[in-house]
Amino acid sequence: MIITHPSQITILKGLLPYFRTSLILNLNIMSVLFDKLNDGGPFFMYPLLIILILVIILIVKGFLKKESMEKTISLISSITLFALVWGFLGHIIGMIGAFDAIESMGSVSQEIMAAGIKVSLLVPVFGSFVFLVGRLGIIALTWMQKD
Repeated sequence: MIITHPSQITILKGLLPYFRTSLILNLNIMSVLFDKLNDGGPFFMYPLLIILILVIILIVKGFLKKESMEKTISLISSITLFALVWGFLGHIIGMIGAFDAIESMGSVSQEIMAAGIKVSLLVPVFGSFVFLVGRLGIIALTWMQKD
């Protein structure tokens, strides 16, 4: 874009705070997302993130290549079911570790217990989210397939 009139500069200066605020907001959202991924445990959360990206790629592939849609739907179904089970496995392992720590310490305050349960629920929630994204993709692909 070539600026040829002073009013264009005024308009751009007026939009600058919006873009700055939008950028800061996007960076804050990304920071919160990565904090939650690390809180839930990188061993379980990052594979779920990779699976989510893979599922989205497969859904897009299914829309673009209609001839291999059955195989894509089956693959999305299997991968998202794995994500769901992986999330609950992370929850169970986290709770066992938390109960071991509580057993070794003796008594624990309610605040610490509540914080531990909250963190342990991050993995199954993210696994369920991946599962739902995949299911919605399967529904959309199946609907497109019937046309």
